[in-house]
Amino acid sequence: MADTHHPDKGPSLRELAPGDLFVGFYTLRSKQLEPFRDASRGNFLTLILSDGSGQILARVWEGAEQAYEELESGQVVKLQGEVETYLDRLQVRVNQVRPAKPDEYDRRDMLPSSPRPRDEMLAALRTYIEQVEQTNLRALVDFFFGDQDFLNDFAQAPAARRVHHAYLGGLIEHTLELLKIAGTVIEIYPQINSDLLRTGVLFHDLGKVREFVWDLDIDYSDEGRLFGHIVMADEMVTAAIKQQPEFPPELAMQLRHMLLSHHGRYEWGSPRRPKTLEAVALHHLENLSAQINRFHLLLQDAAPNAHWTSYDRMLKRQLYAGSDDDLNVEERGLTE
Repeated sequence: MADTHHPDKGPSLRELAPGDLFVGFYTLRSKQLEPFRDASRGNFLTLILSDGSGQILARVWEGAEQAYEELESGQVVKLQGEVETYLDRLQVRVNQVRPAKPDEYDRRDMLPSSPRPRDEMLAALRTYIEQVEQTNLRALVDFFFGDQDFLNDFAQAPAARRVHHAYLGGLIEHTLELLKIAGTVIEIYPQINSDLLRTGVLFHDLGKVREFVWDLDIDYSDEGRLFGHIVMADEMVTAAIKQQPEFPPELAMQLRHMLLSHHGRYEWGSPRRPKTLEAVALHHLENLSAQINRFHLLLQDAAPNAHWTSYDRMLKRQLYAGSDDDLNVEERGLTE
């Protein structure tokens, strides 16, 4: 069983297999009453359950109306069920379900988190911060990352709600990926201002510590929905720059442009398109990290033995998950 924080958590959803009869605690993401084809039978209840390992479809066939009234989306439930397969996908037949009591579960079991240890990522972040040498930029970086409360939020925050690095620790993991790739880009293109690029990487998603809230689920805060992390990051950095009267206006303008253009396209929510070397580098670093992580997560969730993922509406395509025939000779020997 995967590591959990509460001894009675029950199996993680990723561990479930057809035929398993189990008891466990999970977050109820959504609920919906649906009619049987034979209307005289009334309704059944469809649930989406999640925990730190993923999510699964579940159905209550008997007592659906009562369960619908007793359960609320966003709460943790205790469930007894049986795993079955429908259309080549796992689902849970619910035998019993009720709201969980506060002392029966640990919230940390309900959200996915980065596979990288937090302390390891914080140590790596400090190493990259040390590489910023320009006095004004370094003072600005220290203003944020020298604040322990901010650093704690930055290390815990997700990078997105659903799209990429959408788990606790996702923001710092995403940032570290960009910083590592940026080192190679700087070697290849020495004309890039390395201090400015590294600072832009560190700051580009600052607003996400305020854009998202995370408890039993990852969601947008009110200001996140109204403004978005790009606007909030620019506001945060601009306010910090104003506290440094000696900060060069030209440098401030270039840094702010990087933050405002890092999504690259207007249709992707970018107020401006990149117009400097550092801005275009930041955009492509950001997009590379986000896309590879998104592909990886979708491939991870592919049905067992399936060669293709489900159709992804955002990417407008299916992804090829490979097949056993792709194993090389050495790997085949290990599986036979």
